Amino acid sequence: MAHHAIARVAAAFSAVLATGFCLGPAYAQPIRVEFIEAKPTQIGLDVRLTGTLEALDSVDLGFREGGRITDIFVDEGDEVRRDEVLGRIDPLQKQQAFNAARASLDAARAAEEQARQAANRAQAMLDRGVGTRAARDDARQLLSSAETRARQAQTALDQARRSLEDTELRAPFEGVVTARTGEPGQVVGAAQAILSLAASGGIEAQFLSPDLPHLDAAKDARVDLTTLEVDAPPMVGQVTEISPLVDEVSGSVRVRAVVQDAPDDVALLGAAVRGVIELSTGEAVEIPWTALSSTNGSPAVWVVDADGKAQLREVELERFDNGSVLLSGGLDANEIVVGAGSQLLYPGRRVLDGGRQ
Repeated sequence: MAHHAIARVAAAFSAVLATGFCLGPAYAQPIRVEFIEAKPTQIGLDVRLTGTLEALDSVDLGFREGGRITDIFVDEGDEVRRDEVLGRIDPLQKQQAFNAARASLDAARAAEEQARQAANRAQAMLDRGVGTRAARDDARQLLSSAETRARQAQTALDQARRSLEDTELRAPFEGVVTARTGEPGQVVGAAQAILSLAASGGIEAQFLSPDLPHLDAAKDARVDLTTLEVDAPPMVGQVTEISPLVDEVSGSVRVRAVVQDAPDDVALLGAAVRGVIELSTGEAVEIPWTALSSTNGSPAVWVVDADGKAQLREVELERFDNGSVLLSGGLDANEIVVGAGSQLLYPGRRVLDGGRQ
């Protein structure tokens, strides 16, 4: 029975405190509590990704026409110069076609010269009055036909020359060979890739990221890079591309970032790398966790109004941080809330800053 009586007294005491009625002179006096000024802060999100380092520009190389490979002059990891010969296919048929086209051009030019001389003689005879216009016109027609055949022969020779040149595979730019799939003796088709070439002078990090809510804000953001498999100093990159579409197979979004201070080391190509992107997702109000209370099952804080009275106000939580709470609503920056001593408050009770004398 005694326990029930004590419980009823305690409940009645709490009800009186909640209504703000004065129980005596001690409760009518302002009490000293800890005043805390709410501070504005940026809400941040760390995005951590894992990907690989790739060349900014890379290309798969193959011969323009099919044939049997006779030579491959480079291997993986080799550095090449622009226009350097990387491989060759059997040029025998192309060389024979070129020789035939050149002979045809020589014959067409000789016929053209003969037709020109005949046309000149016909015109001269007509001028002297011993020739006819019909003979002159026939000679001119033959010359026109010979000129056409000569032009066609020149075009055929140019095509044969390009085909012969295409038996050699040349580097389109200065770079590093990253893969080799062709070998001497292998018969390849037109444009079949046999080498992969990465351009020198640029590296980017490529990531596959989950479809995060704030990922679009990472465009142009800084990304801190750390290699996982090779020994390299930390690097800094800038996000240049975020794919607008989610990959149907992996359910991820491709993110690309240019490495701004990459060392000149071909061993970095293909290396695994970890990237950290710090995103700002908005503003919040920060208070110590000791200032957080509750009312009706919802988070709340004791706010000191202009008259020096404490009022309990509901707030919206953004998240908990180390030793503090971030609020997304219900409290403005620079408002005063109560920290230590809040357990002694009821709505409307006067308070003083415990830090002031």
